[in-house]
Amino acid sequence: MFIRYGYEITIHCDNPTALVCLLSVHEDRAGDLLAPEATFTQPILPISTYFDMFGNKCRRLLAPAGDLTIWGDATIRDSGLPELAWPNAREVPVSELPDDCLVYLMGSRYCETDRLSQAAWDLFGEVAPGWTRVQAVCDFVHAHIAFDYMQARSTRTAYEAFGEKVGVCRDYAHLALALCRCLNIPARYVNGHLGDIGVPVVDPMDFSAWIEVYLDCGWVTFDPRNNIPRIGRIVVARGRDAADIPLVNSFGPHVLKGFRVWTYEVDGAPPQG
Repeated sequence: MFIRYGYEITIHCDNPTALVCLLSVHEDRAGDLLAPEATFTQPILPISTYFDMFGNKCRRLLAPAGDLTIWGDATIRDSGLPELAWPNAREVPVSELPDDCLVYLMGSRYCETDRLSQAAWDLFGEVAPGWTRVQAVCDFVHAHIAFDYMQARSTRTAYEAFGEKVGVCRDYAHLALALCRCLNIPARYVNGHLGDIGVPVVDPMDFSAWIEVYLDCGWVTFDPRNNIPRIGRIVVARGRDAADIPLVNSFGPHVLKGFRVWTYEVDGAPPQG
């Protein structure tokens, strides 16, 4: 199948402001693109690209004073299959983990492992380790937090979400991440596009957050917000938590004036160009 995805974001800056944007599809899906992503700004600005320490593609630019619109669009191939479960996957002892997994065991800005460790072991210490334990964490988080977009708060941490029992997809992800790390299971934060293919219509669309957990079969996707296998997940960026991978990181104040996201299946292979 083919999925068209994209975004249009408009911000206002009172003064020229440096930006770093993490909005492009992750390099591990670049080979599935029918053509390179189309990316434009209005007004037209020079943009440079680099990769951060987590392997995410970052676009760097200087926003002028006034309004700036950033627009991106592409079509990507996808298997069209729901994500697989790996019920026999096992946890990897910390002493045997790859070096680059260790950072995903540590506490981070939004994931206070020190404050949640006792709760994690009380809740899941007796659950069979491996995929079953991670799924138990996601089941708990899915039931524990009530989704409420009107109560979204950019500063809410995993510990606060645990206590407040309300949040949006990033809060589900942060709490599940923190609980997994408390249980010595490496877990990382992911954001990207997730449309409504195979599920009830989602309107308006937004970027989504989920998690990946390291087991003996490698990195495995879990989604405590939706908690069911989904079709057409498109990774944009990965990090320790949302602080590592903001969609737009501005080095100065800005005001969001417009935000639009699209992700939908298209029939046949669109022309490349």
